Amino acid sequence: MLSSSVKHDVFQAIADPTRREVLRLLAVKELPISEIASHFPISRTAIVKHLHILSEAELVNGRKVGREKLYRLQPEPLKELKDWLSFYEQFWNNKLSMLKHVVENEAENGL
Repeated sequence: MLSSSVKHDVFQAIADPTRREVLRLLAVKELPISEIASHFPISRTAIVKHLHILSEAELVNGRKVGREKLYRLQPEPLKELKDWLSFYEQFWNNKLSMLKHVVENEAENGL
């Protein structure tokens, strides 16, 4: 179990499908906890815990407005994920090129 002193990184933060969906919601607009929670079949307390992990990874930022706390997406840390994934694109692109070649050869040979 992770101790509370351990900060979560982007990869840990997006590992959970609920947190990915929270990020998707916040990509559209800034939302209060109550509105975020209304999209999920889990408690408000569970949503607060997810928001805490996303905040530790600096993927969301919360600010007080009156009695509510509004959260918004901070997309900059996702660049780390994009950079990591871009390395693997070469393998996907290579496989797609090979598939195209195979399909074209089969079409030319009447298979």
